[in-house]
This record gives sequence, C-alpha cells and structure tokens, in this order.
Amino acid sequence: MSRSAHLAHGCGTALGFVADAVFADPRRGHPVAAFGSLAGALERRLWRDHRGAGALHTLLCAGGTALGATAVTRAVRGRGAAHLALSAATTWAVLGGASLGREARAVGDALSSGDLAAARARLPHLCGRDPQALDAEEIARAVVESVAENTSDAVVGALVWGALAGVPGLAAFRAVNTLDAMVGHRSPRHLRFGWAAARLDDLAGLPGSRLTAALTVAVGPDRGGAWRTWRADGHRHPSPNAGPVEAAFAGALGVRLGGTLAYRGRIEHRPVLGGERGRPVAVGDIARAVRLSRRVGAGALLVTLAARPALAAVARRVTGAGRGSGSRGRQR
Repeated sequence: MSRSAHLAHGCGTALGFVADAVFADPRRGHPVAAFGSLAGALERRLWRDHRGAGALHTLLCAGGTALGATAVTRAVRGRGAAHLALSAATTWAVLGGASLGREARAVGDALSSGDLAAARARLPHLCGRDPQALDAEEIARAVVESVAENTSDAVVGALVWGALAGVPGLAAFRAVNTLDAMVGHRSPRHLRFGWAAARLDDLAGLPGSRLTAALTVAVGPDRGGAWRTWRADGHRHPSPNAGPVEAAFAGALGVRLGGTLAYRGRIEHRPVLGGERGRPVAVGDIARAVRLSRRVGAGALLVTLAARPALAAVARRVTGAGRGSGSRGRQR
C-alpha cells in the first residue's frame, strides 16, 4: 500500500475515533444494528442444531461483510479523499467506546442516587446478567467487568484489525464480534450452532485483548497492580480474551472482579480476579473504569496508527497479497 493510502487510512481512523467520542452511536439506524437484523434473519433460515450449519452462518455473515468491505475499498483506491471518508465512516460505525461509557455512567448515576430499580433496568444495555438477581454492589461489579471487556471488544480490537487489514479488517472484526454476541453463548439453541462464531471471535479478539491488557498496565492508576493481577489471574477466567483484560482492570483499579454471576436461568461461579489485593467494587469505581477505558482507547489509537505500515506489510505477507496471489479464505 502506498504512503498516501496509509496516510488516508490513518487520518480517517483518527477522524472516526473522534466522531465516536463526540457523537457516540445513534439510538436508531446504526449499521451494526442493521447487520444484526440481517444475521438474525439468516439464522432463522439456516438454524440447525449442528456445528456445520453454524459454520455456514458465520461464513456467510462475516465473510460476506469482509468481501463487501473489500469491494468498496478497491472502488476508492487511489482517491485519497474518498478513502479517508470511507475509513472515517467505518471506524465510527464499528467503535463503541462512547456508548459504552454512556451506558456505564447511566447505571452508576442510578446507583449513586439509590435508584436500584433504574440501575437494574439499564444494566441489560451493557451485559447479559440477570439484573433482578443482583444487589447494588453486584451491579457495580458487573458494570466494571463489562467496561473492561468491551474496551477490548468495542474499541481496541477493532483498531488492531483496522491497522492489520484496513476497512475490511474493521468491518469483519465487528461482524465477528456481533455474531458472537448473538449466537456464541452457551444456550441450548446455540451450543452447537454458535460454536464457529464463538471460536472465530476468540481468535479475532486475541491481539486486541493483549494490547488492551498491556495498555491498562501502561496507563492505569496502579501499574504494578495491573501487571501482577494480569499475570496471576488472567488465565483463570473461562474466556481466553476477557481474562487478561478484566484481570488487568481489577489490578489497576484495586478491586475484585469475578466470583458468582447470575444469568437468566443459570448461575456461574468464576474465579475471583484480584482477590489477594483487591476490595469489593464500589459505585465510584464505575467512573474510574470509564476513565481508564478512555485512556486505553486513546493509547490504542496511537499505537495502531504508528504500527499500521508494519502491520499491514505483515498481513499482506501472511495472506500472500503482497505477491499478487489474492485473498484466501480462512482454513477451517
């Protein structure tokens, strides 16, 4: 890719990042919501209690998104202003940092005012816990955990894949992450059908989660605590990507995360992260977690913009694009 193309993508990414921070996500008509509607309609047609059906669903949704984004990117090749605008619009569409902070603060404000009912009503905007089974402290812990995990999923991971693969990387990462949220959970309906989406999301989220944890150590209020808790507890979480991120956040904020989690119809007992040094999560920790998330997101923007030329070269070498062999599908 030429220097001018790198510059256009970098400037577009930065502009999209600022647009997300200023405007957040629209409450209606968001492109990701439109993708979710299409993916849901396709699921209704393809669903079988079988991994193969789920793999086909994942391939059509994520692969179709990547191919479409690639076609649009090629259409603006060599047109600097159009490339910049496309990168900016795609970055804004796939990032969710501002909306994440908005929803977290809304729950925190309700808890601060003593309105537990309002906090419970707002919590499903952030995570899939059963709010009626949670008290104020447990809601605050759920919010901090959601802020930590979604800093990786909704901000850092997308920026990493944008640096690796440009607009197609941004769009495909958001498609994979959205599919995982829709079908990747361990419900009876999706245990087999959602297997492919969940495994692909684990793979796609790995580089972003490690960068998120590393940046939490770098910019967090307790750097030593973040590093120690990440190393001691990150591997104990059932999710290979949420574990390092939540552990680093727990150490940086000096709190305990994990433990007993209540979902609709089931209870999970997860390892405690930060248990040796941490304290129970307080309502005030929600605002601290949101501030940390913002710093991590800004750090990720700087790192990925600086690394973009090198990462793009690596991606071309891995896919064979640099030798003119075209793109190849992911081996399954």
